[in-house]
Amino acid sequence: MSSFGRITEEIVQIVWGLPLVALITVTGIFFLIYSRLTPFRYLIHALRLLLKKEGDMRPGEQSHWRALCTALSGTIGMGNIAGVAMAISTGGSGAIFWMWIVAVLGMSIKFFTCSLSCIYRKRDSRGNLLGGPMYYIELGLGEGYRYLALLFAACGMIGCLGVFQANQLSTLIETQYGLTATTTGLLMALAVGLIARGGIVSVGSFASKAVPIMGLLYLTGSLFVIYVHIEQLPNVLKSIFTGAFEPSAAIGGAAGLSVREIIIVGTKRAIFSNEAGVGTEALAHSTAKTDEPVREGLVGMLGPILDTHLICTATAMVILTSNTQSETGILAVSAAFEQTMPGFGTMSLTWIFLAFGFSTLVTYAFYSQRCAKYLLGNTLGEYYLWVYLFFLIIAPSWNPQTALNLIDIAFALMTFPNIIATLFLARKVRNSLLAYIKS
Repeated sequence: MSSFGRITEEIVQIVWGLPLVALITVTGIFFLIYSRLTPFRYLIHALRLLLKKEGDMRPGEQSHWRALCTALSGTIGMGNIAGVAMAISTGGSGAIFWMWIVAVLGMSIKFFTCSLSCIYRKRDSRGNLLGGPMYYIELGLGEGYRYLALLFAACGMIGCLGVFQANQLSTLIETQYGLTATTTGLLMALAVGLIARGGIVSVGSFASKAVPIMGLLYLTGSLFVIYVHIEQLPNVLKSIFTGAFEPSAAIGGAAGLSVREIIIVGTKRAIFSNEAGVGTEALAHSTAKTDEPVREGLVGMLGPILDTHLICTATAMVILTSNTQSETGILAVSAAFEQTMPGFGTMSLTWIFLAFGFSTLVTYAFYSQRCAKYLLGNTLGEYYLWVYLFFLIIAPSWNPQTALNLIDIAFALMTFPNIIATLFLARKVRNSLLAYIKS
């Protein structure tokens, strides 16, 4: 590992230490209690909202369904595949248990952040309605806290660059087809640029079609792999639950791990998977066409169920039942599919991975540009898309751990201001929830 890689590794150990893990965990528990679990009783209502067509006169740019798909497009990707593989290789099968727990807490956090993203929105000089952590920090807490909004935006410009996704995709394509990293990077930049230039409407339109198709294809393939190795499933499930509290009982993982380290690994990868608390999901949900912010908060809660409890669990079962956890990142799942479906598994999975990774890159282009526009203004922010595309070209040649470290650092620094603001504004959300229930 290079000197830069070692530095980023050390920073990750600092920012992702016990304080941040405790902050996210305690915040999630607090929101569960503070809301009296009320949002969880409206999950069926949230599903119905996805089918509801909001009137054109309502503020916003896209439907609940497209806003959710945009958010899922950013989360259902490498974090659900390569991230899970890395969680198992570093924290063992027990890390999956903590990913599940953190995802439940993430649902409560997402309810509050996604509601706030629609409670506090404002129009820019061009008449576009803008929302997200920067805006509910600025509008909800006041100018005195604007430094937190600026911190979030600056880190969002880095954390949402898509360097890890580009790195993992190029690794897979080079392994399977021999295409050079530079060529892959150029092709990705060209394709992402064509869609991202159309703004959130174009991104949402793409995501609403791509997410359901790629999700169903991946789950179908995963279920087949698990079925072929079904005799391993009882031992795998046992190792997940026992390995969460007894590292020696886990499958995979580094030697000499403590329970505390396993919890941190699981928490970190769960957040990378569903981004609850980070604030990126609020950027997507702020575009929803609604005049009832609580509705979008309820819809946002569905995200962790789909990307962590469903997709991440499928990935974990595929790797652990096939015993391919010794492979690195995305190659662990690829090896499991090829082992089960020789001659077809790798090819089919490659195209599914391409869809996963590409959809994330498209959504991240919107996220990073939205942060850039807040920090630099509309004019300069428009040009940040070129910076984003440039990093897609050079990221494939990076060390994958270094790429992941950069995202981890940025996500941690985004989480602090977002969580702090959400805690301060929690009463506003609860009052809106009570009013919505009564209406």
